[in-house]
Amino acid sequence: MKYAHVCYRINEIDRSIAFYCGALGFKELKRYPIRDEAINIYVAPEGSENTPLELTFNVGRTEDYEIGTGYGHIAYHVGDLDDTLARLAEIGVEPEKPPYSIREGGSRLCFVRDPDGYRIELIEKVAGD
Repeated sequence: MKYAHVCYRINEIDRSIAFYCGALGFKELKRYPIRDEAINIYVAPEGSENTPLELTFNVGRTEDYEIGTGYGHIAYHVGDLDDTLARLAEIGVEPEKPPYSIREGGSRLCFVRDPDGYRIELIEKVAGD
């Protein structure tokens, strides 16, 4: 068995691409229309192309999705957390609270939400952590 991908249902393609590919620097790997029902867009950070995030846009859907209480978050390592947060701020995305470390000298992290409300942990690793 091998990991394939995670799928999020999105409400606006351009807004999600601006978040993931613009502000976070992911690459759009491919787009697949599913008849006239949906469009699947695969994105991934550099070096993670084999484990993409699938963004699914369902054509004609007008109501928001409910994320549910079982969803926690997905996490990504970033090279420079402050730079990443500055790019996100340019498109109106602010962290839930300022970056912090769980332990003294540990990696810095914070949480943001994508345009559809999915929670994402951004982690700036330090050597040895």
